[in-house]
Amino acid sequence: MQNSSSVTVFTLHGLNETASHKYIFFAFTLLAYLLICLLNLTLIISIIIEKTLHEPMYIFVCNLCVNGLYGTAGLYPKLLADFLSDSHQISYAGCLTQAYVIYTSVLSEFTILTVMAYDRYVAICKPLQYHCIMTSVSISKFLLISWILPFCETTIAILLTIRLPLCGSDINKLYCDNWSVVKLSCLDITINNLYGYILILIQVSQALLIVYSYNQIIRACVKSSEEKSTFLQTCFPHVFTVINFTTAIVFDALHSRYGSRNIPQAVRNFLAVEFLIIPPLLNPLIYGLKLSQIRKTVMQLFNRKVEAQY
Repeated sequence: MQNSSSVTVFTLHGLNETASHKYIFFAFTLLAYLLICLLNLTLIISIIIEKTLHEPMYIFVCNLCVNGLYGTAGLYPKLLADFLSDSHQISYAGCLTQAYVIYTSVLSEFTILTVMAYDRYVAICKPLQYHCIMTSVSISKFLLISWILPFCETTIAILLTIRLPLCGSDINKLYCDNWSVVKLSCLDITINNLYGYILILIQVSQALLIVYSYNQIIRACVKSSEEKSTFLQTCFPHVFTVINFTTAIVFDALHSRYGSRNIPQAVRNFLAVEFLIIPPLLNPLIYGLKLSQIRKTVMQLFNRKVEAQY
């Protein structure tokens, strides 16, 4: 029987079927990662340097992009290295670190999306009170909650995992996640399981806040054509982002806990990484194209670079 002190290396089995085409997968993965970095950095820089974008909604969008870069940094460098290697291994410390980064990124994204829903609720349903409610102090508090709460939640989950002795070192995924490590435990994992359900309840409560916010927003928009225009311009991107991200997370969570091994490896791989590919790619595109102020700023930056070259 192995314990946590003797398991120093985990073996990842998600890439077993890609060996014959590993360079093709490497090229497409590298391209996706570079595109994610380019798009998110462009939006972040645009919001930072343009003073007219220093408003709550754009600040939250900026944090969404920062979180996208943070989360993908936990996956892509290791994944790219594994494509070029015949041995897909990761150290015990490296595995828990990767799980920590990915989990905090997921929880942070959902918290930021909840805050953004509240911001749109106040902007549309209580426009006269907006600047009184969404003050710089309020924004700072929301941002602290969006980062500190997920880090605390994930820290507890990882500490509960570290205490477990392990009886295996094989992980059937492209990357390390906390539940895959917990399932290797030699002991009862009831406490870890219960804490997992607590985290689910927290996310469900946030989802209910988002639903409530948009229920109120839609009611307000029905009464006013002006508010309807505001909804389509500023809220639709957020709704699309929430639906896309939530769907990806639910699929991954259900598959991790209850998924069948009869599902093809390629499908399992896509379900495992979809939330670290699609949202980081689509978020800057959706917000950059749909929100006119961001779009104008990005175009101005691009035009300046073109003029500077000539």
